[in-house]
Amino acid sequence: METLATPLDQEACYRAVLTRDARFDGRFFGCVKTTGIYCRPVCPARTPRRENMIFVVSAAAAEEAGFRACLRCRPETAPDMGAWRGTSNTVSRALALIEQGALDEADVDALAGRLGVGERQLRRLFRQHLGAAPVSVAQTRRVLLAKALIQESDLAMAQVALAAGFGSVRRFNETFQALYGRPPSALRRRAERVGDGGVRLGLTYRPPYDWEAMLAALADRGDDVREGRWRRDLIRAVDGTEGVVTATPGAVGRLMLCVEADDLRALPGVLARVRRVFDLSADPEAIARDLSADPVLRPLVEARPGLRLPGRWIVPDQVRDDKGSEVPSDRLEDEGLAARAERWRPWRAYGALHLRMARISGADVIEMETQNDRRAA
Repeated sequence: METLATPLDQEACYRAVLTRDARFDGRFFGCVKTTGIYCRPVCPARTPRRENMIFVVSAAAAEEAGFRACLRCRPETAPDMGAWRGTSNTVSRALALIEQGALDEADVDALAGRLGVGERQLRRLFRQHLGAAPVSVAQTRRVLLAKALIQESDLAMAQVALAAGFGSVRRFNETFQALYGRPPSALRRRAERVGDGGVRLGLTYRPPYDWEAMLAALADRGDDVREGRWRRDLIRAVDGTEGVVTATPGAVGRLMLCVEADDLRALPGVLARVRRVFDLSADPEAIARDLSADPVLRPLVEARPGLRLPGRWIVPDQVRDDKGSEVPSDRLEDEGLAARAERWRPWRAYGALHLRMARISGADVIEMETQNDRRAA
């Protein structure tokens, strides 16, 4: 197996694995040299010895080096987090396109062209931030999505291959045979059934999550939200398929989906858009830590730690901020807050959301600071 170069603090990662610290789930993966398997930090299996482990920032880096996903902790169910977040706008945009299937039918050169950078530059950025090439990231996405569909849905294997973005069933079978030493059907933990109720799948996120606020915000902007369930019709011109997708909060850390589509090749793009609408990739720990440095925001964040930003179903490539995140339509128009909000980057929009939920204006903030200064004096 290849030697993995990574900027991670290897000793700190091992300490997190020893304690199965859930705060690091999805932030890195541990590769076990003796078994050829890579795991999440919370894997319930017995922790290997330190000299037998190396830690990497992404599942793609692990698989590119020849490690295969653990069947117990299932890396495909880790929260959608990664060391790349907030580090490179180009990488963020590229990953969003790959998640929607950009490399299933096109090559890296075409992807780089869409991003306005050279192919070599894109490869360098991926190696720097993810420890893997773009094609390896795309292959890992296909494999982990297929693995999730095998174990959570009722799709037949040929349908799984199509939905995950594999070009053919033969390639699908060969990939799983090479990675796991067995056909994909052997990974299904129950008798195969092909249901007629669409693809049912759970998307993971990092808790806490204020579902009441999110569903209310989506309903207020006109989305179809009824009795705690969100629904959207799929349109071929936009989504590559016709059908419907529904989402309902499930167990903590899971959003349960049902996707009914007449073309399963559109599934990766649908899942990516659902993740964006519900802001499932947010890091509430980092948001709370940074925003709490502002004395005005601290009590608001403590009161509602799981606030998320509702995203749009379609976001043009240019509608991004300096960290690669979606720019919310509700910009800060209050001049009393605009200058202060610059200190909240890259969580500026989250800070504005907390103030808006608490009905605090720029004038209110100035008054609160004046009172604090008087107390301090």
